Amino acid sequence: MPTLRLWVIKIGGNIIDHPEGLSRFLERFSTLRGNKILVHGGGKIATRTAAELGVEAKLVEGRRITDEAMLRVVTMVYAGLTNKQIVTGLQKHGCNAIGLSGADGNSIRTVKRPVKEIDFGFVGDILPGSVDTQTISTLVEGGLTPVFSAITHDGHGQLLNTNADTIASALAVALSSLYDTSLVYCFEKKGVLRDVHDENSTIPEIRAGEFEQLKASGIIADGMVPKLYNAFDAIGKGVYEVCIGHADDLHLLREQRFGTRMIK
Repeated sequence: MPTLRLWVIKIGGNIIDHPEGLSRFLERFSTLRGNKILVHGGGKIATRTAAELGVEAKLVEGRRITDEAMLRVVTMVYAGLTNKQIVTGLQKHGCNAIGLSGADGNSIRTVKRPVKEIDFGFVGDILPGSVDTQTISTLVEGGLTPVFSAITHDGHGQLLNTNADTIASALAVALSSLYDTSLVYCFEKKGVLRDVHDENSTIPEIRAGEFEQLKASGIIADGMVPKLYNAFDAIGKGVYEVCIGHADDLHLLREQRFGTRMIK
């Protein structure tokens, strides 16, 4: 049975878009003792960079289409500029981080999403068994903190844009065979709110049965529903706990006072 603790922490794009908020987060992340992995997307930087390069951003039903030109942009931004800025920020605070894409060390392989109603282009989906736990655990046990961007590969020479939330969940699930993994999503809210108009109405803990009740009553709705479905799916696949909360409150994690905690 796993005995070592591992934190898999994902930061939202809204944190990356604000340098001061990102700096505060990286300082707090650096003080979190023990084994940890950081996962990030790219925020709005990729969209701005694409516009500067004359690459048209294409959206269908609010979801980004990653054509060949956009893949070049997101690779440059996610796996390049953003990833290295985060690694540099962590090194500043004494956290020995190493920036990675899924292609590095063959750590995360994906398959190109099949075309159905929408052709998402060069978007990768993670299949079970696609995470190389040995490579990642070797880095972690060596005292390094992996920082994963939202770029993966298919093993046949093709880079793919992959949802960062999905990457974080896949890492936590796969590594739960080696560690007691806690999956943490940091964004701009204090957690799951009982009242969306009251920032201080955080629900401290939700169990699977309670989630269905809260959803049925309309307390949990809209974009929070898929987040919690994914959270309990990860728990069902071996993750110890999933936490959702504000990036500025990360220092409360070990005291179990961070945001909302989802458990079995």
